Order: sequence, then C-alpha cells, then structure tokens
Amino acid sequence: MSSSVGGRWFVVFPDHEAASAVFDRIRNTGCQVVRHASGRPWLAGCWDGSAARLAETGDVRLAVLGVSTLDTGQLRVRARAVRTTSDVETAVQGSAGDHFLLASVAGRVYARGTASGSRRLYRAEVDGVTVVADRARTLARFTGAAVDLRHVAARLVSVATPPFPLDQASLFEGVRAVPPGQAVLLERAGEATERRWWRPPESELPLAEGAEGLREALRAAVRARVAPGQRWAADLSGGMDSTSLCFLAAEAGAELVTLTLDPGAPGDEDLAYARRAAAGLPAGTPHLVFDAADLPSYYTGPEGGLGGGEPEDEPTLGIRDRAQQEHLVGVAHAHGVTRRLCGQGGDQLVIPPPSHLHDLVRREPRLATRHLAAYAAKQRWPRAATVRALADRRPFRAWLAAEAGHITGDRGPAGDVQLGWGLAMSLPHWATDRARESTAELLREAAARTEPLADTRGRHLWLYMARQAGRVALLYDRLGIALDMPFCDDAVLEACLRVRPHEATTPWAYKPLLATAMRGIVPEPLLQRTTKGNATPEWHRGMRAHRRGLAAWLEDSRLVAAGLAEPRALARAWLSPGTLPAHEGPPAEASVALESWLRALERHPVPRYLEEHTHEHEHATES
Repeated sequence: MSSSVGGRWFVVFPDHEAASAVFDRIRNTGCQVVRHASGRPWLAGCWDGSAARLAETGDVRLAVLGVSTLDTGQLRVRARAVRTTSDVETAVQGSAGDHFLLASVAGRVYARGTASGSRRLYRAEVDGVTVVADRARTLARFTGAAVDLRHVAARLVSVATPPFPLDQASLFEGVRAVPPGQAVLLERAGEATERRWWRPPESELPLAEGAEGLREALRAAVRARVAPGQRWAADLSGGMDSTSLCFLAAEAGAELVTLTLDPGAPGDEDLAYARRAAAGLPAGTPHLVFDAADLPSYYTGPEGGLGGGEPEDEPTLGIRDRAQQEHLVGVAHAHGVTRRLCGQGGDQLVIPPPSHLHDLVRREPRLATRHLAAYAAKQRWPRAATVRALADRRPFRAWLAAEAGHITGDRGPAGDVQLGWGLAMSLPHWATDRARESTAELLREAAARTEPLADTRGRHLWLYMARQAGRVALLYDRLGIALDMPFCDDAVLEACLRVRPHEATTPWAYKPLLATAMRGIVPEPLLQRTTKGNATPEWHRGMRAHRRGLAAWLEDSRLVAAGLAEPRALARAWLSPGTLPAHEGPPAEASVALESWLRALERHPVPRYLEEHTHEHEHATES
C-alpha cells in the first residue's frame, strides 16, 4: 500500500464536533476523506485505492485497508449485517490477508490492526478528543509530543527484540500504541476504550494435522496477493521460509523473478540451496544472484553517506541494508516487477522458543527430559544452570522485576539457558547509569501492572516473537521497500500456534512444522536443510566502510548528549566493533540505529507525508 504523495497514512476521527477542528489541520495533506453518516470526517489520509475496500450502508461505514481476499462488493453485502460495533469482525470473517479494519457504526468508531502487529494503530488525546492513526509521528505532530528518552534507553537492550512489554510502546510522550489484538472504540462523546478482538488458539494439534492447517493458511496468504499471470519478485535466500513462498507463488500461477543475495560468508550454504530451489521452479524463471560485495555496504544512505532518510515511528535495523534493498527494488522494476514476496517471519512463527520445555516438563516429564538433554547438548547449556532454570517457577511479574534488577547490575552476557519468560536482558558497557536506571524504572513499572501474553512461558514467548516479526514487516513497509510477508498474516500465526510446540520444533530436526506443511510442494531435498546463514560479516564490513561517518557522529552524539551513552566506550564499540564480545554486537547495532533515528527526527521534524499537497478527492464509499 503506497501513495504517490508522501506514502500511506491515515487518521481516524470520532463523530464529535471537536474532531472537525483536528481534521482541519490535515485538510490539505490528505488525499482522501470518508465521512461519518453525520457528515463529520471519519477517515482521512492517503492510501492506494487498489489496497482499499470501502463500503457504506445506512449509518454504517467499513474500510479494509491492506491485503484482503474480500472485494468491495462482498464487503458491501457483509456491511448490511452490521448493527453495532460488536458485529464489525463478522464482516471480514473467513477472509485471508493482512489489513486494518475500520468502522463507523451510527457514529461509534471501531478500529484495529493485526494480531501480529504487522499493522499498528496509535491513539492520543488531541483538543479534548481521542484520535487514532496508523503512525505515531502523525499524533506526535498533532500534540507536539517529545521523544520519550526512557524508552530510547530501553532500546539499547535491543532494537530487534526490545523487552516485553516495552517492545509495543510508543517512543513519543502522550502517544499510546494500541497493543496487537486490541481494538479501539471511539464514542460520539469523544472518550475512548480498548477491547480485545483476538485471542490465540490453543496449542493442541499433533504435527501432521497442524501442518495441514499451516499449508492451507500459507497457500491462502500467498493467493491473497498473487494472481495467475502476475509478475512478482520473490526473495530466494536459500532458507526454507523464502523457498516455500516461491513454490507456493509458482503454484498460484505467478510469473516469478527470484532474487538471491550472496553474503559471501565462509561456510554459508544459502547460495547453494537457492540454486537448487531455482532449478525446481518452472522452466524459464529468472534467478538473479547478487554478490553482497558488489552492493552498497550496510548503513549506506543518500549520496553514499551514513544513514539518512525520513525517520519512522521507532528506530529500526532496516537502515542497515536499506540501500541494498533499494538496489534490489530497482533491479526488480527493470524486470517489470513492483511487488516482492519475502520470507520474513518464518523463523519466529514456525519455531516455538525453547522455553516451551519449561511447560512440558510439568506435563510430560519423561518426554521433556529427552528433549532437554538434546537441547542442552546442542546449545551447550551448563547442567547446573539448566536445573536452576527448570526449578524457577516465578510468575511473569516476579521474573520481570528481577530482570529490572539485573539491568542496573552487572550480569554480563544475557543468559545461556533460554527457559525464562523472555529473552534475558542486559545493557552494553557503554550504557550510562542514567540509561540503566531509566530502563529498570520502565521494567519495574511494567512488572507492577502487566500480564503476560499467555499463562505459560513458552506460549508467551512464542507470541512475543511473532509480534517481533510483525514489527519488522511494518517497518520495512514504512521504509518504502515493497515487501509482502505472508508469514506475518494472522491466519498463518494462528495455524502455527495451534500445533503442540514440542512437535512443531525438536532438537533433532530443523523446522519440522514448515517442512511437513510444504511436503509435496517444495522438493524434498530442500526441506532437509539443517543450517542457516547469517549477516554478521556484512555488518562488520558496513561498520568499517562508514568508520569516518561514525567518527563524525561521535563528535556530537545524540545518545551521549541525552546522557544515555558513555562517549569513550561508545567510540570503541563503533570504531573497533571487531573487539567486542559476541553478546555486545547486537547492542552496538542497536546504538547505531538509535543515533540515526534521533538525528533523522531533528532533520525531519514534520513528517514528509504530512506536507501539504493538492487535495485529490473526498472518497464516496460504495453503498
């Protein structure tokens, strides 16, 4: 979904007179407007008409923005059955895709994103009424909100996997992120509430039955995007996730152009597996291989400099390979392709985290003991630490409070045995005492009020990892890289969660759930891969290539100025990353992303998409 003017965005207004004044602020920046039955503005912004289904009947307005198997006519028919906001979900029941669902029913507003977080909503009080938007920066612009430096400090733990529940927080003061799985209701009087619209299914299906459900969910997710005869680009990394999507797209009749990035890392088998997969696709399918050494290095920005570009709602690791991705987009366009399939999300969804063993040992101790012994040998878990982790029966809030204590202490590497409620947390040695205290304070506040995503550790962490996949899908979409990530569709998430975790993954097989699901679609040798490549060498090359730019940043670092990073230690991390212990590589990468984001916000205080432009039209919904 994109717009020719500044990118996709929207704002949802309550049916309240005060909201009309808020709408006036963006009257000249939105391409499209849809109104409540009262005539007041309900939905305004810019979106691609081909990715929008809008319907009106009586005092009901429905909008489905994103990927959906529903067409406008079907949505219009379903809208006739909507009487209250409690009926809105029935309008999209049974459809596949990845989309926002928005409604105005007799002036009451219902709005939600996705369960995976691949579509997000934010809310803020503006001029006395609550307004909802798909971008935090939109609401920050309305309210003049400053960056919340406490949450910036917390992202020093990780940008890729910030600790729950801080991972879903807005980084702007006064702007609230709506948690995935929750919908916002705006009343005509202007007040707002949140209501759960999605609950995860029980994990009770055996592997064979669950794999059948995953196969059909993935097949539907691909076909929601791909039509016979359409030309699509598709990542073909050599991994099982992207390979599966390529064969499903070919099955759906797409004309593919496959793209493989060869990182050139010693021992990396990605290219060999990608070539085997390409040989199994329909004859004549172009397979384009890119040597990473011939592409722009990590962190290359505009004019070959470091970073740059419009900031997103939060810092993202997507800045590291943005120039590479833009190069691939250009090549795809030259082959007549504008959309591209990507396997992002597969790792997080089809592989339950090892913490499911903490749950299993209490239900089926004999089976759990076999799995634990194999995992401990494979992951080199120390025996004493494994026993302690299994004996730990603290509830989530107690565990989180303890992690807050570790943040201000000196634990060193973040945990060896992965059987807790989350990924163990630590801050890098360049984090200041202020950064540690700020992060610990946020965690203590969360420990006092936050419930886990599920009652058991393994299920909670599985849901958490799925949300991280959704965050990445969202951020790449916002970067303007036209990537479709079917693994992040809610129906795919649900299909994975229905499978017994100790069967969905085992220490003796790699991705058994996906391999079983794709049997008969993907050639068998490709389903037997047990290795996975990594991009660590590319990151080090990128840091070396932009050493001069990083040194310039250090002279007036925003992280240092905010009191979050110690300058000498940060300089060593950026200018000599090869000397860092392995566990501090991700925090070093996080600090570059944070610095880049803070600088970008200074350069672009007004989001480009909110710059005034010619107003295209008020959209009349189909009735």
